Amino acid sequence: MEKKVVSDKNKLFAAVNTECHHLKVSPDSEEYLKVWVKEPTWLQVETALSSVLNIDSKSQNFDLDLNKMYRYMVDNFVEKTEPSLSTIDMLRLNPYIGNQLKEILPNPFGDIMGDDEGKDENTEQF
Repeated sequence: MEKKVVSDKNKLFAAVNTECHHLKVSPDSEEYLKVWVKEPTWLQVETALSSVLNIDSKSQNFDLDLNKMYRYMVDNFVEKTEPSLSTIDMLRLNPYIGNQLKEILPNPFGDIMGDDEGKDENTEQF
């Protein structure tokens, strides 16, 4: 059976528009931080993943640095905030807000942590 080729190539690209999220300042507050998050390209996801892993070829040791990944993600996926915050400000958020921020940022581990269900039906080798 022949597969239908995409007719609108814009469907192939990451969304240009950002999505606004409201992060509650504290459990008992009615104030919110507004954060606009961009959809990443596949290359940005790969770059975020590669920023996590540090490999020492001499000693053949490696370690994971999630701090680097989160910094990369804030730098590249957070378009703006209200009130306006710098990258440094975003990295200094309290844990309550930071945990909400982690939930709305793209998950670069999605494909390698089990989000590849249905992979065979979405791709085909010829």
